[in-house]
Amino acid sequence: MPGPARRRTSISDVARHAGVSVGTVSNVLNRPDRVTPSTRERVEAAITELRFVRNGSARQLRAGTITTAGLVVLDVANPFFTDVARGVEDRLDEAGYTLMLASSDEQPDREARYLRLFEEHGVQGVMVVPATDDVDHLLDLHDRGLRVVLLDRPSPTTALSSVAVDDHAGAAAATAHLLDLGHERLAFLNGPHTIRQCADRSAGVRAALTTAGLDPADALVEITLDTLNADGGQAGTEQALALPDRPTALLCVNDLAALGALRTLRTAGIPVPSGMAVVGYDDVAFAGELATPLTSVRQPTHRLGHRAADLLLATDDTPEHVTFQPELVVRASTTGLT
Repeated sequence: MPGPARRRTSISDVARHAGVSVGTVSNVLNRPDRVTPSTRERVEAAITELRFVRNGSARQLRAGTITTAGLVVLDVANPFFTDVARGVEDRLDEAGYTLMLASSDEQPDREARYLRLFEEHGVQGVMVVPATDDVDHLLDLHDRGLRVVLLDRPSPTTALSSVAVDDHAGAAAATAHLLDLGHERLAFLNGPHTIRQCADRSAGVRAALTTAGLDPADALVEITLDTLNADGGQAGTEQALALPDRPTALLCVNDLAALGALRTLRTAGIPVPSGMAVVGYDDVAFAGELATPLTSVRQPTHRLGHRAADLLLATDDTPEHVTFQPELVVRASTTGLT
């Protein structure tokens, strides 16, 4: 069992060890030309021996030059958000910023807690994938002078910048693809409509069905998942398979849910796509590498994060609203073709 944490070495500890004043240690760290070579060597030796690391955040606070930004996503374990975060990080790194990253787990209270923590740490701005449609708390942050960018969803207000993908169009394209293949009974494994992306994708599915002359009430069953991951996809697929009028295709809210669907179908001995077609969403790295490569709606994840960080760093305070278009990538899980 580990013992108590070792107290962090302070600048005062270094000064005592080197037999100099705290001011001298500060000069060695920040203005070494003001210190004689022999004294500087003694202080540097003490720093090495004590393994001293300067407190950068305290130094930045004193100087008023905080260069940290916060990012809250729904679930950093989801490869989609991992790729988005990498885009954010790459852009912030170009500007000399550090990224603080957190997952809300789709829980508004957890999201609020991390945002409060970021604000207390003096971040210059935050990028948020909101857990619900309610952005009043983000407007409050904005009103307190913090830069706020909505990520992976359009902004419901002109006051907040946003970067999003047209989820309505992406879901409609996936649905139209399945209809073109002759499917007339679909199951949509979706998340709660309190999450804007889920609501928009549901609307896109229904619009495509209506355009094709089908009544969504007859042609579609929408199953709300408890979790937007493989376990949620598995549970949703089990529900779909238990329906008396079993669908012939599954639309999944993301690729992790689709992974759970494929796993469940394999266990049930149902071939893909002849027994059940499956479409994912996001086109994460593993989608094309599965035993049955997954048809998926590709989102420009890295560009999404990179652009969000761009907006956060912009010197112009005028809000911007950026929307990317998704791309349907057709693979064997719907066509049987590799």
